[in-house]
Amino acid sequence: MPSRRTAMLAATALLGGGTQLRALTRAEPWPEVREILAQADLLGSARFRFRGFNVYDAQLWTAPGFQAAQYVQQPFALTLSYLRALKGAAIAERSLLEMQDIAPVDEAQVATWRQALTQLFPDVRAGDRITGSHQPGLGANFWLNGRPLGQIADDRFSQRFFGIWLHPDTSQPALRRDLLAGAGA
Repeated sequence: MPSRRTAMLAATALLGGGTQLRALTRAEPWPEVREILAQADLLGSARFRFRGFNVYDAQLWTAPGFQAAQYVQQPFALTLSYLRALKGAAIAERSLLEMQDIAPVDEAQVATWRQALTQLFPDVRAGDRITGSHQPGLGANFWLNGRPLGQIADDRFSQRFFGIWLHPDTSQPALRRDLLAGAGA
């Protein structure tokens, strides 16, 4: 008969680890989310896997009445709680590829956004979280573990960046569905 400790360790391993499970099911907004959304609700959450590896847990925080079809016209916050270490430069490059897959972007704009993202995104470790907020007409703000990382004051960038997860033509439609579950999308 296995001990209680052994059984709990096995259950934790099967569930993907205690930290990962808490990140996916957190129902209270992170402090940085409260800064931009006084009445933040968790609209949906999902785990992103790539080639069989867990990468991050995503949470979409919105104000009451959020409409998925008009996401670019409403403020919201997206939190990614990383489940593995990633280089900031790799996060920036993958983001740019995803943004370009949704709609073409001219090379000069890509170069500007590449520079901004590369300067903004740090390397992350398992347990780190990056929160990004979309403010219509103003652009995007970013935090690492609740500390400000910076802003990209470009509404077109913000719409494209968050479109990685929320645009109907995202490369991850199941992730989008789960993030927008509370909006009936």
